Amino acid sequence: MELTETQRLKHEKFMRIAIMEASLAEMQGEVPIGAIIVVDNKVVAKAHNLREISKRAIAHAELLAIDQANQILEKWRLEDATLYVTLEPCAMCAGAIILSRVKTVVYGARDPKAGSVGSVLNLLEEPRFNHEPEVISGILADECGAKLTNFFRNLRKKKKLSTKS
Repeated sequence: MELTETQRLKHEKFMRIAIMEASLAEMQGEVPIGAIIVVDNKVVAKAHNLREISKRAIAHAELLAIDQANQILEKWRLEDATLYVTLEPCAMCAGAIILSRVKTVVYGARDPKAGSVGSVLNLLEEPRFNHEPEVISGILADECGAKLTNFFRNLRKKKKLSTKS
């Protein structure tokens, strides 16, 4: 789907907020992935990865944002919501997106190792499920991808230095 300039700029504006969330994760030593949920052009939920800090495998940015939006909006169906996430969702997050009925998913960087919105598999376009969200990919992909690449590069450098000590 080709975006208009206005649509692209709107998606970039919201993705920048998700990138800020990713930066918060990075400052805490978490993998820098951020997610926000927008309804009626208003951010209703913001989250970032908290797996390392919380010691919970399910503490992905998308799941935390969905849970927060459910609580704030006081409903489990997010049929009018757009989820912005800096990295293509994994299978677990794609499942939560389907089950919570998120209307649109906008993501930045592709995930060739675990991406479940087209890279490894595509759960969001699986016709056997009862919900198929619209998907818009590649919004600020270079910026989102660079944040992850730099994080892992720095992590490898730190590990290398610690093994030499």
